Amino acid sequence: MFLFANVLGIFVFIAIAVLFSRDKKNIQWRSVGIVLAIELVLAWFFTQFKAGQVAVQGAADGFNWLVSVASQGIAFALPEWLTSNHGGPNFVTSALLPILLVVPLFDILTYIGILPWLIKWIGKALTFVTGQPKFEAFFSIEMMFLGNTEVLAVSKSQLDHMSASRNFTLAMMSMSCVTSAIIGAYTQMVPGKYVLTAIPLNILGAIVITSILNPNKVSPEDDIIVNINEKGTKKEPFFSFLGDSILGAGKLILIITATVIAFVSLAALINQLFSLTGLHWLTLENIFGVIMFPFAWLLGFNVHDAFQLAQFMGTKLVTNEFVVMGEVSKSIMASKGLFANEHARIVLTVFLTSFANFGTIGMIIGAFKGLVNKEKNDYISARVPYMLLSGILVSLLSAATAGLFVW
Repeated sequence: MFLFANVLGIFVFIAIAVLFSRDKKNIQWRSVGIVLAIELVLAWFFTQFKAGQVAVQGAADGFNWLVSVASQGIAFALPEWLTSNHGGPNFVTSALLPILLVVPLFDILTYIGILPWLIKWIGKALTFVTGQPKFEAFFSIEMMFLGNTEVLAVSKSQLDHMSASRNFTLAMMSMSCVTSAIIGAYTQMVPGKYVLTAIPLNILGAIVITSILNPNKVSPEDDIIVNINEKGTKKEPFFSFLGDSILGAGKLILIITATVIAFVSLAALINQLFSLTGLHWLTLENIFGVIMFPFAWLLGFNVHDAFQLAQFMGTKLVTNEFVVMGEVSKSIMASKGLFANEHARIVLTVFLTSFANFGTIGMIIGAFKGLVNKEKNDYISARVPYMLLSGILVSLLSAATAGLFVW
C-alpha cells in the first residue's frame, strides 16, 4: 500500500504541475519524459547498486573529511567552541565554520578553470540527452556548484539576451538548488549519502517541473550561451581573489546564523502567542502538518508518520532547511523514532536538501532586480507563487523518486 502511494505521489506531483501550467499545449512531453526517466534511473542507481552507493558515500565522506580538516583551524582559533556543548561541537562549529574552508576551495577550483570546465561539458551532455535549451541545461548544472544568487550574478549577459519568460524559468529553477559550499554543513547534520543523492535529483526535477509549469519554445537562433564565463575579462590577482572569497564565506556564515536564530525565535514567539488562545494543539508545527499532510502521505507513510513528516516539511518551507536539520539531526543520525525507518530518513533528507523556502524568494527577486530591466523583473515578481510552487514540487518529486527504492 505504501509503495503504491509513493508511486501515485510521483504522478500526482506531475499532475499538479500540469494543472498550474501556464501553457499546457506547448509542454514538451518527450523531453519531460526523458528527464523524469533519467531521474528515476539515477535514484535507483544511487540507492540500489553498489557502485552508486559507493559513489555517493565516497562524495559524502569527502565533504566530511573537508569538515574534519576545517576543524583544525577552528581548534586553533576557538578551541573552547569545540568542547562547550557538553563535550561536543555546537551547530556553528560543526556545520557553519567549516564553510570558511569549503567556499574558498570551490572558488579556487573556479579560478583555475576546473569547475567551469566541468559545468560546461556536463551541461552540454544534459542538453544532448534531454533536448532542453542549452542555457537552461547549463544553468541547472552551474547553480549546483555556485548557488542561486551567485550563478545569476555571473549570468547577466545571458539574462539580458533571454526573454522574460525564460528568465522566469531560471527564477523557478533557482528555488531548487543548493550550493556546494554548504554541502559539508548538511552532511554533519543528516545522512551525507542522501544529501549527495538529492543534488542531481533536484537538478533533473527542476527541469521537469519548470518545463511543465512554464514551457518555452526556443528558436535555434536564441538557443545560445552568451559569454557566460566572462572569458574576455582580466583575472583578479589570486590573493586578492582569495581574500574576497574568505570574506564572502564569513558573510555567508553570519547570514545563516542570523537567519536560523531569527526564524527559530519567531516560530517560538508565534507558538507562545497561539498558546494564549488556550488551544494547546494550535502550533505552527500542527498547522504545517495539516497543510502538508496529503503530500507527505503520498510519499509512502502511514497517517501518524505522514503527519510528523509534514510538520518538518512545512517548517522547512517557512523557515529554512537548517532549522529542521538542527531539530531532527540527533534522531535521524541515530535512526531513532520516526527515523528508525530508512524510508523516512531518505525522504526527509532529500526534501530538506534545497533552498526552497519563502526567504529564498526574496533573495532571487533581489538578484534579478539588480541584473535585468524593470520589465523582466516585474514579470518575475508578479509570479512569485509559481516560484514557491516550483520549489515545493521539485522537493516532493525528488523525495518521492529517492524514497521509491528505499524501504
